[in-house]
Amino acid sequence: MTVDSHYDAIIIGAGAAGLMCAIEAGKRGKRVLVCDHAKKIGKKILISGGGRCNFTNTYTNADNYLSQNSHYCKSALARYSPWDFIDFIEHHNIDYFEKKEGQLFCKVSSKYLLEALLKECTHYDIHFKYPVHIENVSKTRLEEEQSESAADNIIYRASVKSASADGDKVTIYESHNLVIATGGLSYPKIGATDFGLRIAEQFGLKTIKMQAALVPLISSKKTRALFSQLSGISMPALVKCAQTQFKDDILFTHHGMSGPAILQVSSYHQQGQEIEINFLPGMELEAWLEEQCRLKNPKKITNALKEYLPAKFLGIWAQTHNWPDQFKNLTPASMELICASLQQWQWLPAGNAGFEKAEVCRGGVDTNELSSKTMAARKEPKLFFIGEVVDVTGWLGGYNLQWAWASGYVAGQSL
Repeated sequence: MTVDSHYDAIIIGAGAAGLMCAIEAGKRGKRVLVCDHAKKIGKKILISGGGRCNFTNTYTNADNYLSQNSHYCKSALARYSPWDFIDFIEHHNIDYFEKKEGQLFCKVSSKYLLEALLKECTHYDIHFKYPVHIENVSKTRLEEEQSESAADNIIYRASVKSASADGDKVTIYESHNLVIATGGLSYPKIGATDFGLRIAEQFGLKTIKMQAALVPLISSKKTRALFSQLSGISMPALVKCAQTQFKDDILFTHHGMSGPAILQVSSYHQQGQEIEINFLPGMELEAWLEEQCRLKNPKKITNALKEYLPAKFLGIWAQTHNWPDQFKNLTPASMELICASLQQWQWLPAGNAGFEKAEVCRGGVDTNELSSKTMAARKEPKLFFIGEVVDVTGWLGGYNLQWAWASGYVAGQSL
């Protein structure tokens, strides 16, 4: 076991938040070490947005985030805005485009964005150690005469095991500042762990249980056959869960439902809650049905609705809900049935697809334990938590990466 030279900051986690933090600390002349357990760093950046990286959203504000403290993210988002990251993108000559509603994507592969971040790290002489295993993190205090201030008395030590030709080698790295940027539990296949939560608890910080968010919802066995028939059908819809609603595309799958609107609602959904789906948002369906009856429309009801909804969906939906075939056969009761099944359909999901299919997690380190101005723990002012490990979860559409950039920036400015 060897002790390496001292660093100004050790950052554990080389994702979006960790890299941004390292760059900002490096700009300020800090000697920084970044450790990661993965063989390739920035994996989540690479797969984000289908490989094009939805790197921010120009409409970002605190209302786009879930947290037990809804005000916590405001300071960081104000100090590092989407326009600040756009400046970074443009500085590195990375072309981008707006897909919809402020969602900005790289025109080319997200690997160029990762390369730009690593180029900045190289410019500021950021040190990297990966793949490594963090065996433990500890804290010690120096003698008073060895430091200029009480804060400088604190030293964090990270015992890091790395593979070498001679076998496992353990090195202790020391620093006055420790930053935890290890993410949440989503995407376990690329190495997600609960390391950040364990470190928080080790130092006496409260945590909120992590749950899958932005995740497909799963049907019960009772309705599985229906979803199997509908699998692959996509359409716009308005999806409600309690007091929250999103209007976007939905996608039927063999196991339940996905698509942007479902993923958004999933972050708010609790076990045992029904969701309500309007397949024809904005349409006065009852008035339209009455008009077709008045005009004595000779078409089948399903054929007339093909102008608004997929034919396959209509055929299965009409049979499942026992619609009459013709407009001439409509009664007040059957009209109410059609309207309810298309604009107020109630579904009780059996659960969600879990961390393996989740884009992010909700929960994490309790924000009441952290300073919103520095990202440091109130009890441990030289211990920082940034990115997804914190109880701040964004909507789908670039909001989570913007939180990573912003929280990393704020911590980097505070080291």
